[in-house]
Amino acid sequence: MDFTIPSDVEELLKEIDAFIEREIKPLQAQDDNERFFDHRREYARTDFEGGGVPRKDWEALLAEMRRRADAAGLLRYALPKRYGGRDGTNLGMAIIREHLAAKGLGLHNDLQNESSVVGNFPTVKMWERYGSEEQKRQFLDGMFTGQTRVAFGLTEPDHGSDASWLETRAIRDGDDWVINGQKRFNSGLHNATHDLIFARTSGEEGKPKGISCFVVPTKAEGFSVDFMWWTLNMPTDHAEVTLRDVRVPADAMLGQEGDGLALANTFTHENRIRQAASGVGAAQYCINESVKYANRRITFGQPLSSRQAIQWPLAELQTECEMVRQLVRKTAWELDSRHHMEISDKVAMCNYRANRLVCNAADQAIQTHGGVGYTRHMPFEHIYRHHRRYRITEGSEEIQIRRVAQVMFGFSGRGTPQDHPGRGG
Repeated sequence: MDFTIPSDVEELLKEIDAFIEREIKPLQAQDDNERFFDHRREYARTDFEGGGVPRKDWEALLAEMRRRADAAGLLRYALPKRYGGRDGTNLGMAIIREHLAAKGLGLHNDLQNESSVVGNFPTVKMWERYGSEEQKRQFLDGMFTGQTRVAFGLTEPDHGSDASWLETRAIRDGDDWVINGQKRFNSGLHNATHDLIFARTSGEEGKPKGISCFVVPTKAEGFSVDFMWWTLNMPTDHAEVTLRDVRVPADAMLGQEGDGLALANTFTHENRIRQAASGVGAAQYCINESVKYANRRITFGQPLSSRQAIQWPLAELQTECEMVRQLVRKTAWELDSRHHMEISDKVAMCNYRANRLVCNAADQAIQTHGGVGYTRHMPFEHIYRHHRRYRITEGSEEIQIRRVAQVMFGFSGRGTPQDHPGRGG
């Protein structure tokens, strides 16, 4: 097996680094834009008086970063060439996302907004695989120009990971569908033009078949953004949404009727592996910074790094980081050649272990840096608060572990315990 980074990705990393030095670092340094990344970051980014949503000047800075990255031919790397991309691979994206996160906080890669010089567009595959030609024209072109911004509404007040039990309903009325229900933590609704609403249209409670996905204009009559949930890491774009007799035409459905959860899985699997890669990169950053600090910090007349109490936790984290990195890259490589559901257990392993790893690494970095590590003048509290969400969102780590167990014990439709010698007991 060849574990080297592909030569084209290696060259791309150099291109990205040069672009960041040439374009992004000077942009971050001008007009006191450092306020969005230093100890003032949470307050500079958040409109606390306006519901906790991102401030307009913060989002304008991110938009300018993306504009420059797009002009440099980097932003759309993972997209098909027909959409201005480079036909980038999942393996390439995993390596890139790790590389960028390992640089620490900065305008080049602000994960809080899923905003990076190399963009993450998991919804594109949804449109590609399930959208009509008209939907592709409207939403794919608009997505890159900013004319259409699509939010994602799956979670409900009483249903999160148990998505097959959705209470939101869509009923056919002539040529239209009428939707009633609620959504919670509906991401992106502070500025979205449309919302992907998952609703049951047929079938039994608890069964994945029968849930459909609708592209709903946020200005539709009966569509209400009630409030934004304030989260551990601010600002927030996670809305509570109510739909009261929201009427949409038949062509507002994305994909086939009743196959909405399959569509959602297309989104989540690509997102999960990229989040895992970012988690590895951010964990490596925390480890590296802790080692630097321990080497220069003198306590009781000796470097802090001479203490086993400091060495061993960081050595454990470095070991785990190396293991998770290889699993993430192998799984991303498999995603490029196999259907995502065939390796959903491997994606789950990557996601929950990487998210746990980065939280532990950030916590250890705080401990290693002592009192100053606890302050907001260090980035570790921000890294922890951001990545802590991923142990819940996109499928909690309990759900991820359950998926691994389903495959191990033959409860997933991918075989029986006998198919896995040594695993089935």
